[in-house]
Amino acid sequence: MAHIVIINPRFETSYWGMEHALPLFDVKANLPVACLPLLAALTPSEHTVTLVDENVEPLDFDLCEKADIVALTGMIVQRFRMTEILTELKRRNCFTVVGGPWITVKEDYFGNLVDVSFIGEAEETWPKFLLEWEEGNHARRYEQSDKTDMSKVPVPRFDLLKMDEYAVGSVQFSRGCPFTCDFCDIIVVFGRKPRIKQSAQVIAEMEALLASGMDTAFIVDDNLIGNKKAIKEVLRDVVAWQESRHYPMTFLTEASIDLADDAELMQLMVDANIRVVFIGIETPNEEALRETKKLQNLRKGGTMLEKIHSIQQTGMEVWCGMILGFDSDDATIFDAQRVFIKDARIVNAMIGMLAAIPKTPLYTRLAKEGRLDHDDPPAYGTNVIPLNLSRETLRDGYLSVLSDLHQPAAYFDRLDALYIDGNIKPESTRLRHLRRHPLRLLALNATWAFEAFGIFVRLMSRVKEADLRAVYRQRFLKLLRHRRSPIILQIYAIKCAMHYHAHIMVQQMRTGGGIVNSF
Repeated sequence: MAHIVIINPRFETSYWGMEHALPLFDVKANLPVACLPLLAALTPSEHTVTLVDENVEPLDFDLCEKADIVALTGMIVQRFRMTEILTELKRRNCFTVVGGPWITVKEDYFGNLVDVSFIGEAEETWPKFLLEWEEGNHARRYEQSDKTDMSKVPVPRFDLLKMDEYAVGSVQFSRGCPFTCDFCDIIVVFGRKPRIKQSAQVIAEMEALLASGMDTAFIVDDNLIGNKKAIKEVLRDVVAWQESRHYPMTFLTEASIDLADDAELMQLMVDANIRVVFIGIETPNEEALRETKKLQNLRKGGTMLEKIHSIQQTGMEVWCGMILGFDSDDATIFDAQRVFIKDARIVNAMIGMLAAIPKTPLYTRLAKEGRLDHDDPPAYGTNVIPLNLSRETLRDGYLSVLSDLHQPAAYFDRLDALYIDGNIKPESTRLRHLRRHPLRLLALNATWAFEAFGIFVRLMSRVKEADLRAVYRQRFLKLLRHRRSPIILQIYAIKCAMHYHAHIMVQQMRTGGGIVNSF
């Protein structure tokens, strides 16, 4: 039978990669990509599978050379490293297969470096390929005729990953999103009809994560609430599981802003112990939202600011994605973004320039208009040629906004506005449950306090800039005058580490270390 090596290439430095903060958490990577352990679970047991995440361990090309099949997955931001790996594998005459988001939207990118390509989801095509490979009659290209039936997806093989090297784990409840944002490749890859796992599958994944030693997980669904009715049923079962196990897990997730329109759904998420929700806000420019068909952000029921504040008041923190460079954006957009993020009390905002991903409606439109930069990588950090801004103005404005948002005063003022002035109460249902179990509550509070202390000590010993260390000390002292809850201390320590990462990243970008490409 086959020995199969499945590789996730290393990422370049990015906002969510947290590369500069990872040593402060004593880990090597933020979270594992979901596809590696899932592909291992989909592989028939007669084969031997080795998973290699280059973000936590070096890639052994000698091992790959001895393997029967070497598989790579990868996103857009990994495409250059994927090319390097495939070039070396081809030099060693390895049999290579490639799948994942990038090859799905750019099938010809790697040329003859790939022996077999997988387009889109692979729950059906991966086992089919392995069977045909054994028989000696495999195809060169595989693509499922239908979307994956999520009720048949197995529990990922977390046991094959070095889980203690990650800050958090990853689980998936559903795929697909009902909306029509023209820049997004999610609906291209996964479709507009949300498909959701059964509760038993979700709980089995959580049990497997716990068994691997991971008690915090990112629910990696691109929109957890794409099917509100279905996810409520699953969340009720997750809540029951949490209660029966005395709340062993904390979650982060992604959702659309219409979450704020459904009080029952927000409460279920709080009860399931979802601490953070990432929302694609994109822009305060309503004309841009209409232009890009992000109409869910314009629905009645309150302004975007009001909806964000409603979510925050439940105790869930909001992270967000913001985009610069829509066709209707002009030079006023930079200040508008600064003001909106401040008023929204969003501490962690991922700012990017608009990018056109192949196969999306945006890409098709801009190609027709002759407004795509086809250089790889593009000269100004994005392949989109803006309409009302010069490329230099967009790039410089982007860097300026990114820098201003992460000035220590601006960053920590937003943090204090949320956790001190706003006095939000994270994980309230978990804490209420544990008050009936004092010893468990004492143990959890001790864990949070210990984690906060450990991160703070590393900040004081490893951050070279004395002025930053002073800011972190001053802000911690301010926090202690207002809130001494262990969970708030832990959150604040994590926020300091996240600030340090963003600070170093922006500093390197502004001093010529290279832009973090939107594309």
